[in-house]
Amino acid sequence: MRLSLKNMMLLGAIWLIALYQGVAQKKDSNAKSKNEVTPAQLLEAESLFTEGMKFYMMEDYAKAITPLEKALAITPKNSGVLYEIGNVYQKLREEEKAIAYLQKALEQDANNATYNEVLADLYVKTKKLQEAEKIYQKLVSLYPNKAEYYIQQAAVYIFDNRIDDALKAFDRAEKVLGLNDEISHQKQALLLKLGKVDDAIKEGEKLIASDPDDMDYTIDQAELLMSNKRNEQAIPYLEKILKINPSNAQAHVMLAQLYQEKGDIDKCNKELELAFADPSLDVNTKARILMSYVSMMKDDKSKETAFNLVKTLVAANPSDPKSHAIYGDLLFQKGDVPAARNEYVKAARLDRSVNEVWGRIIQLDFDLNQIDSAIVHSEEAIEVFPNQSLFWYLNGSAYYRKRNHEKAIEALEEARRLAPEGYELTQHIYAQLGDTYNSLGKHDKSDEAYEAALKEDPNNDHVLNNYSYFLTLRKVKLERAAQMAGQLVQKHPNNGTYLDTYAWVLYEMKDYNKAKIYLEKAVENNINKSGTIIEHYGDVLFQLGEKQKAVEQWKKAKTTGGTSTLIDKKITEQKLID
Repeated sequence: MRLSLKNMMLLGAIWLIALYQGVAQKKDSNAKSKNEVTPAQLLEAESLFTEGMKFYMMEDYAKAITPLEKALAITPKNSGVLYEIGNVYQKLREEEKAIAYLQKALEQDANNATYNEVLADLYVKTKKLQEAEKIYQKLVSLYPNKAEYYIQQAAVYIFDNRIDDALKAFDRAEKVLGLNDEISHQKQALLLKLGKVDDAIKEGEKLIASDPDDMDYTIDQAELLMSNKRNEQAIPYLEKILKINPSNAQAHVMLAQLYQEKGDIDKCNKELELAFADPSLDVNTKARILMSYVSMMKDDKSKETAFNLVKTLVAANPSDPKSHAIYGDLLFQKGDVPAARNEYVKAARLDRSVNEVWGRIIQLDFDLNQIDSAIVHSEEAIEVFPNQSLFWYLNGSAYYRKRNHEKAIEALEEARRLAPEGYELTQHIYAQLGDTYNSLGKHDKSDEAYEAALKEDPNNDHVLNNYSYFLTLRKVKLERAAQMAGQLVQKHPNNGTYLDTYAWVLYEMKDYNKAKIYLEKAVENNINKSGTIIEHYGDVLFQLGEKQKAVEQWKKAKTTGGTSTLIDKKITEQKLID
């Protein structure tokens, strides 16, 4: 508790009065002492102390130091002033100086509980755990009936990985407080860390025995057993709960999990339906039950049960966003992407604050090739989350797909600016920037973006392919293009698109024989029926003097589709057209 300025001044006065009394006594016994503090000096020290505490209360800790140090110079053995200087240094995060002053304060007042507590806390912060342990050992000796000191002692032992000592400290705290659920849970966690599962279970039994009507203790015990693979032991506890309260939803959910792990899907589904039927459960709790159920459903019957439950929830609570989001998850798993996207949109309209839902909506817009919707939804998401680079990236990607390259650049540059260091998305932002700048003919910026993407991930397939291909089309940096395209082919030896890219780099480098080898492999692996690959094969055949075969390939390319605009002229004139 922070003291008021008035109380701080009063406290300082009390300390100084106490000191004055000590000086007076000393004066009586030795009137000629040369180290006497006069009343005037005491008043000056009090004034300085008050000034220092005024700065302390104003949180101007640096200014508090000087007057407090001056007060200490007058009264060097005043433990209160020493303590407050230590406190100020603690606020300034100069822990070593704070420790030094608190140690001096304790030299003057060794059993002061507050001084000891603050010093122990500083020792913990500076990882001087043995020193902290000594202080708490002293405190529990001085104040054996203060349970908080045993608890703090246990915390220090835990930091020092002295688990057995921590357990003993908690036991001593319990002797003072009696059985305490927080301490019991702490002891259980420590016992589990030591692998003493049976002892942890005994602690749970003590809590249950202390209050048999508190079902939370029984639930906790069942959870403890389940988390330690003692499922059969957990079942009686859950059945006991349901015997007392048949509609206890949490017990039904836990039983469902046990039955699911045993492979008894019928009992699992029945337990969840019973949990869901509890009219006292609010919609949020039911949504949580559904989410846990969806995560563990595997068979068709479970999926059908989930659909029925979520439909009931949505119908009863049309304004609940969680229900629509869960329904969207189920529909997506079912493969009904349009319906899933629409449920996610409903969820987002009801609660705009869930960024994961916006991410799903926009991604499904892309999957459905509804790019206008992706633009609208990404801009709505940006309104709510203006500092999240993901939504700017999705917005820029959507504008790129619409060939609105200027808008795409604007969004992507903002995404790049907002992306935190080391963010996995960064390479994709740079990759999209490279594609977009290339479309605008800004090749220097395009190359710069591609190089930045490869710095983030040297094996980014998309960048290696596009960057090498665009360099080849521009007939620049062909050695760099060959290195990247060759890297791709080595990684994906049967990918027709990558084989074609590498072959076309070789073609531009006038290595026609080697280009032919890779184009033949590209044609063989042309699973996407790309007319460009076939056209390129014709081009290289023509360069090698196989004119008729070249024309045949150009005709095949025209039939396949997706060729250059020069294909008709090549066929008609039966020659290459630059």
